[in-house]
Amino acid sequence: MPAKASRAAFGEALLDLGAKDERIVTVDADLSKSTMTAKFAKTYPSRAFNVGIAESGMIGLAAGLALAGRIPFACSFACFLVGRFETIRVSVAYSNAPVILVGTHVGVAIGEDGYSQMGLEDMGCLRSLPNIPIIQPADEIETKQAVAYAVEHRNPLYLRLTRQNLEPVHDDKYQFRFGRADVLRAGTDVSILATGGTVWNSLEAAKKLASDGVQAEVINVATVKPLDEEALLLSAGKTGRVVTVEDHSIHGGLGGAVAELLGEIMPTPVKRLGVVGFGESGDAKGLYAKHGLDPDGIARSVLKFLNR
Repeated sequence: MPAKASRAAFGEALLDLGAKDERIVTVDADLSKSTMTAKFAKTYPSRAFNVGIAESGMIGLAAGLALAGRIPFACSFACFLVGRFETIRVSVAYSNAPVILVGTHVGVAIGEDGYSQMGLEDMGCLRSLPNIPIIQPADEIETKQAVAYAVEHRNPLYLRLTRQNLEPVHDDKYQFRFGRADVLRAGTDVSILATGGTVWNSLEAAKKLASDGVQAEVINVATVKPLDEEALLLSAGKTGRVVTVEDHSIHGGLGGAVAELLGEIMPTPVKRLGVVGFGESGDAKGLYAKHGLDPDGIARSVLKFLNR
């Protein structure tokens, strides 16, 4: 299966699901070609709303549609979508309106567009709202299943999607389960918890670590909120060391959530890998290397963490 951006997989899944459920609608803010809802809008023009460059209006309209019985996908770049936090907070979260918020172009891997377009703080913001789960798929298969789950969720939900292509980490037998993490590689020396665009890189890092005698357990955390506490505590208890990997600010994302969990229940040494400071414009692979999120960087950080 070729690599595919999770935003592209989302667009394909949305088109298929739209044929089965007429309640599904899209609400965009002039970026439907980039968020991959354009095909849905072309196929179902009466169920696609483009409000122009007005993200607050987009979120408010989506909330109204949700409370009227529709299943709205409100889509934009993650930085522009979650940048309207106050509207999400009141119109979606406080109203418990079942809007599916879709943030694309997350992390430094969007590349040359630079920091102003990068969703780097979105999980930190939305983690603070009590009733909005966060799902970040790792590949095409998981994305399509997560989109199908979102339709059935019937409560507010946030999908975090990539611009860049993602190498497959699951096969056709995989079944996404909301709130459950999946162990992609078993290990005994350290637990690597990764999400989204960094999952495949973490698996490649684990292969490198194996050549140095380190058996790393790699866990895909697609549901960042709520965490699969049982699975993560089981792994941390087995290995005694945890490294988190994410294309998000080091503050408030997966690493923060894991540190909070372990700090309260099972104090365990944790190393968080993510973006420190602001992002910048550059080649996507080069930026992953700069921030230590490529396979070599992850492997180096794990070895240093283990004092190897």
